[in-house]
Amino acid sequence: MVDMKKILFAMLLSLVSVVVMAPTATAAKPIATTPATPLGIDISYPQCGRQVPKTQAFGIVGVNGGLANTTNPCLADQLLWASKSLGGTPQERIQLYVNTANPGGLNTASWPTNSTAENPHGVCNGSDTIACAWQYGWNRATEDVLERFKPAAASAGINMAPSNYIWWLDVETMNTWKAPTSSFNTQSNTAVLEGMTAHFASISARVGIYSTAYQWGQIVGSSVSASSNLNGLKNWRPGGANLSTAKQACSAAPLTANGIVVLTQFVSKNLDYDYSCV
Repeated sequence: MVDMKKILFAMLLSLVSVVVMAPTATAAKPIATTPATPLGIDISYPQCGRQVPKTQAFGIVGVNGGLANTTNPCLADQLLWASKSLGGTPQERIQLYVNTANPGGLNTASWPTNSTAENPHGVCNGSDTIACAWQYGWNRATEDVLERFKPAAASAGINMAPSNYIWWLDVETMNTWKAPTSSFNTQSNTAVLEGMTAHFASISARVGIYSTAYQWGQIVGSSVSASSNLNGLKNWRPGGANLSTAKQACSAAPLTANGIVVLTQFVSKNLDYDYSCV
């Protein structure tokens, strides 16, 4: 005769064993969407046709083709690349930089021959004057927005409002500047940068300065007055050949009064990486 109590007891032990031996469910590990150390990357016309990483926290794109009156031929594609930045820092995912220069009327068709009403230095008559230098800067910034950025932004399918972005003024000695041999020369160079800044401010776009202390000193000297619109601008500073020196550059003295260093740059494997100081 079958002992039903023994059968039921054996079945109960079997069920207990299954419960005990069953593996505990664990939550799936989230897929990483940002780099372990979030870094930005800046690119421009030299990277046209080249593969660049797609894991950048933010992207800074050069609007020009190396000179202040030229266009980056890959601007639309590179804006699209920047729009896919992963985030992970307080930095805006899409940022822009523009080349700056002061040809000083050296037989260039882009040197202005008249003034806009906004020019604080009076009438530009096409000569090598502070008024024309300021106007040159205003005109280049106007072209950067209307003729370069907006068409490329439309093609890339990103927001076309220039006020949505920060515009970095790339101030380097490799472009044409008046030599720091007189106060007029450095004042003229400063006027160009002030004219560019004034135009961006007039359309509610934010402005920052990219330069080294040495290059800034060679170009503007001590000609930035207390009332200059260059005062208080954010700084993006080159920081050397590795992340460690880029971090140290965050403590560099700002280029103008009341400025603040918010970004630094370093080069690795022929590519510019950017570290957020904030």
